[in-house]
Amino acid sequence: MARNGPDNADVGVLLLNMGGPDQQATIRPFLNNIFSDRRIIELPGGRLGQYLLGRLIVTTRLQDVKKNYRKIGGGSPIVCWTTIQMEGLQQRLLELDRVPKVGMAMRYWHPFADDALREMAGAGVKHVVGLTLYPHYTQATTGSSENDLVEARDRLGLDISFSFVSEWYDHVGYLDLWSRQIERALKGLPRAVRDRVQLVVSAHGLPQKFIDRGDPYVDHIKATMNGVLARLVDPPPAHLCFQSRTGPVKWIGPGTEEMIKELAVKGHDALLVWPIAFVSDHIETTFEVGMLFRDMAIEAGIREYHVVPSFNDDPDLWDVLADLVVSHVAQLEQVPKR
Repeated sequence: MARNGPDNADVGVLLLNMGGPDQQATIRPFLNNIFSDRRIIELPGGRLGQYLLGRLIVTTRLQDVKKNYRKIGGGSPIVCWTTIQMEGLQQRLLELDRVPKVGMAMRYWHPFADDALREMAGAGVKHVVGLTLYPHYTQATTGSSENDLVEARDRLGLDISFSFVSEWYDHVGYLDLWSRQIERALKGLPRAVRDRVQLVVSAHGLPQKFIDRGDPYVDHIKATMNGVLARLVDPPPAHLCFQSRTGPVKWIGPGTEEMIKELAVKGHDALLVWPIAFVSDHIETTFEVGMLFRDMAIEAGIREYHVVPSFNDDPDLWDVLADLVVSHVAQLEQVPKR
């Protein structure tokens, strides 16, 4: 049967992620970009209020944020890990003789969508598959990145079409990966600790109004959590909570800090924290989960504090990403070009 969709040689893939400051000097502009985006944090007062309040928040928090980044080396490792994941996906797709061009586009710091699309156009790509590295869809992250790509294409006047892999929270391989990570973490604990450990499932926070508008993020998080727990041989008690809640808006809860303190008050002294919403390390995992919450837990009386590691350079993640791309492109090949 003749293929109606884009030819394989004309297709490129862009991994979509948040991005992060690579050094101390870029932290302020990175934060300004975040707080300027009304798709992620909608501050009162319209666009002018967003600009003024956003910069006030950044100025107020800047020194603390710089201090936090210094504790993890000065900048974010997210571009490093995403680059490795990009190269791993490229390798897998070449082995399968599929999709010769893979790149990445960060939302709030380099490489931005403009540069990524120029590179794609220069390589002869006519159709870009945007593959989110946020497995759980929300308009605040994946939605914002997808809109950013379309706006960059239109701004640059490029002859490129798009399709998106916007969610993969229930992908079998992804659930298997997390269950393996958790099983390994549990097996690494002494038996006495494993028998009493509580699993703190910490997802990135989201303003409540997104959920009120019908955003599926929390449902996706719960589906991943339940799918992974069902795969564990003897799952510990699990407690869902949300971290990284910033700015003068109402956020979904409970907060991870609140959950840790609550478990300590109830007499639990062993925690395994699972950063469920992330596929690689960055400030939220290395500092917030790895340092800030650890110190808080110990102060609250927690004696054993452990973290389920992120995927980072795990080749098994490349297989999951490759399967998502190949399945998506196979569907494209069966539909008329737009």
